[in-house]
Formats: sequence, structure tokens, C-alpha cells
Amino acid sequence: MDLVLEVADQYLFTPHVYPNTWHADYWLRQLLSLYFITSVGGVALYLITAALSYHFIFDKRLMKHPQFLKNQVRLELGVSLTSAPFMTFPTALMFLLEVRGLSRLTDSYGTGTMAYVSAARDIVGFLFFTDMCIYWIHRGLHHRLLYKRLHKLHHKWKIPTPFASHAFHPIDGFMQSLPYHIYPFIFPLNKISYLALFVFVNIWTVSIHDAQYSVPKILKPYINGSAHHTDHHLYFDHNYGQYFTLWDKIGSSFKNPSAFEGRSLAREAESGKEE
Repeated sequence: MDLVLEVADQYLFTPHVYPNTWHADYWLRQLLSLYFITSVGGVALYLITAALSYHFIFDKRLMKHPQFLKNQVRLELGVSLTSAPFMTFPTALMFLLEVRGLSRLTDSYGTGTMAYVSAARDIVGFLFFTDMCIYWIHRGLHHRLLYKRLHKLHHKWKIPTPFASHAFHPIDGFMQSLPYHIYPFIFPLNKISYLALFVFVNIWTVSIHDAQYSVPKILKPYINGSAHHTDHHLYFDHNYGQYFTLWDKIGSSFKNPSAFEGRSLAREAESGKEE
């Protein structure tokens, strides 16, 4: 995040916002700047990605489904935008620790073939590590001591739209994002790769709420896509994974998506009855 902060400092914060006495390496200035960048960038990424997904991918017939709530899109947006400022503060604190050099983020992969190998290793490691952590955090949030207080709000949407992707209680949302921030404190990771992965995970989070169930046949046993996550919203205690089905299979919580077995929510919406 220090790469983004440097650009913002150069063109916005230093010339137009902060007094000369607040040097660029002053921790409070960095925290406020990171909070602003994360707030604006995060909300913009969510709104743009969710809006594109909603207009071009999401099957609007599902809005007639018996379990689709009245004014649901407006409600999803309201929860997302209300929670965002509160989720952003601890996120900005984690970015501050990174900017101040406490993480293992690196500037370069070097050159030659090993640079590509290192990049692939880091990306694969990031995805599998965060998928494992999110599985157990997500499953823990379904425990009766936590579910009603934190996670139930997200399950309000039985037939979610892309706008439900960030509609969480703030503590719930941050807890499920925490593995993304923990990773570079444990493992080395290139800064540009980290930013790219941060964008990717937000887009992926939108995509598993878009009701687009098509997955290449060869990947169906391995990828936790929208079909899996839709069943998670419908059936509650299955398919906790984020990207892969691995940990659901290890944890005996995997359910083959009903969409793969012939259930059609769009058909239910048209008939007004659940199958």
C-alpha cells in the first residue's frame, strides 16, 4: 500500500491537504491517508464491480423468487455502505503496519525465470493460505455464540445479488478479510502482487454472489464458485470456502451445488414456488 500512498502524497495530500509540519512519515498522517484511500478505493471498487456484475451477469428473474426480499438491492447497498467506514478503520491500521515496514512485503522479484517462479509461488501460496483461514473463520462465525451477533446479517439475503457481497456486520467483514492482511506478515510477497490480489479478492467476492453458475467441467470439483456460495446462503451449514472446495471436503461441509443437480432458482422464480 506504500506505493499507492506515495502517489497520493505527491499529488494530493502534500500539496493540498496536510500542513508542512506533518511530514510524510508521520504515523497519524499515514493512518488518516490510508483510511481515506482505503475508504474511497474500496467503496469505488465494490460499487463498480457489483454494478457491472448486476447489470451484465446477474439473472434478474431471481428477483421474483419467493425468498427475494422487497427492496433487497437497496437493503444490501445500505448495509454495505453503512458498514464500510467501520470495516475500513482496522484495515487501515493493518496497512499502516505494512507501510511502516513491519511486514515481509518486497519491492522486486528480481529478474529472469526465477522471478516468474517466485510470483507464481507467492500468488498460489496467498490463495491457498487465505482460503484455509477464511474457511475456519467463516465456519466459526456460524457457531451459535457468534452467528446471531455477527454473521446472521449476511444471511439475510437468501437469494443474494452482487451488492450483497460486502453486506456484512463490520466485525464479520473484517474478520473474514484478516487473512489477506496476515499473509504478508508471515510470508514474503511482492507489493504489486499484493495490490493486485487485494483487487482480485474483492472482485471474486462479488462474483460468488452473481448467480452465474457456469464453471468449466474440469474445475467443478475444485472451485468454490457462485453455485456453491448460493447454496451456502440457502442451506446455511455447507460450502464455507472462499475459492476452493478443498477445506469443505476436509471439514465434511461440502455440498454439491443444487444448481449442478438440476435445481433452477430462475425456474422457481417464474413459477413462484420452490422445488
